[in-house]
Amino acid sequence: MLYRKVPKTGEELSILGFGAMRLPMIDSKTIDEEKAIAQIRESIDNGVNYVDTAWPYHGGKSEVIVGKALKDGYREKVVIADKLPQFLVESREHMDEILDEQLKRLDVDCIDYYLIHAVEGNSWDRCVELGIKDFLDKALESGKIKYAGFSFHGVPEDFKRIVDAYPWTFCQIQYNFLDTENQAGTSGLKYAASKDLAVMIMEPLRGGNLSAPTPPDGVQDIFDEAEIKRAPVEWALRWVWNHPEVTVVLSGMNNDDHIKQNLAIAAEAEANSLTDAELAIVDRVSARYKELMQVPCTGCAYCMPCPVGVRIPGCFELFNSAHMFKDKAEHLKYQYAVLLSKEMAGESAYASQCVECGQCEEHCPQHIAIPEQLKRVVDYFEQDNMQTKVNALVGRS
Repeated sequence: MLYRKVPKTGEELSILGFGAMRLPMIDSKTIDEEKAIAQIRESIDNGVNYVDTAWPYHGGKSEVIVGKALKDGYREKVVIADKLPQFLVESREHMDEILDEQLKRLDVDCIDYYLIHAVEGNSWDRCVELGIKDFLDKALESGKIKYAGFSFHGVPEDFKRIVDAYPWTFCQIQYNFLDTENQAGTSGLKYAASKDLAVMIMEPLRGGNLSAPTPPDGVQDIFDEAEIKRAPVEWALRWVWNHPEVTVVLSGMNNDDHIKQNLAIAAEAEANSLTDAELAIVDRVSARYKELMQVPCTGCAYCMPCPVGVRIPGCFELFNSAHMFKDKAEHLKYQYAVLLSKEMAGESAYASQCVECGQCEEHCPQHIAIPEQLKRVVDYFEQDNMQTKVNALVGRS
């Protein structure tokens, strides 16, 4: 495992962090607790020392699982990152109540790296009005948190002013070879680093879209031109780690093979290790992906729950996949019909159920016009008789 230093403290953090947003599941509602704990501990045993969770992950259960995983001496081997859900905060006092509940869920006395979750310009201004700076000052002084930071989902201009608004130790941004100009982007990465902030990276694989073993049409041909052959996931992760401004890359690892693969890459991915020719290849791959990808959704699920039951990330994932992997289009149409049916999902979750209330759009970090994009999903997937496919699955005529 390679490590990089936090500029303001000198603390060494593993370049690979364990993100507890997408833990292994038994079914759509139940975390496979035994497996999740084993995966977190395996990662720590192999050098990971940064574990990231948040209040809304898995409906509040992620924090509890992380707390359990860090028993038996594992707490002393890692730092914990957790987040204040500013979008739920009602008052200055409420901030204290949430932090105390998080300490209880994790069963710890201190959260090492504490972030204001998913801020952008307007939400930051609201946080300031509610007393966020006083909250952070008091939480640091009391020892309930060790370092203060924020995760960001907005535009570059707001990112820079938030960086300058408080003496942060670190920040967290979305960054991958498709998002060099989206949200904080490369300019934000460099600006935060210039202010001596550690920068933690989320969505390095863009919700897994950049790690498919069989890339979309044309992508593999570009990768094959490289002198050193690598899997798509390695190209994506190495590209992020190639930036010396990056401190930790978070991976939502919930597959044993993926964990081993990520750990292996994190043992070798030095900053500034990609050649100019290799960087040019990644630039071309990025351009090809942008030609194919229909909706810039990362699957973060901040748009959920939908009040009428649409599984928005699932709809977009299948829609993007159908366009990127055209040889699987018919199978993906079958998946859409079946997986989002009442019979499989418990409640019907199709894009056509959207009533354009706009609630999802308000919370989307990618600023996607979700209702309009859902109409495209309907046009693509719901023109055939979907119920026939569902009936075939459940044995109805």
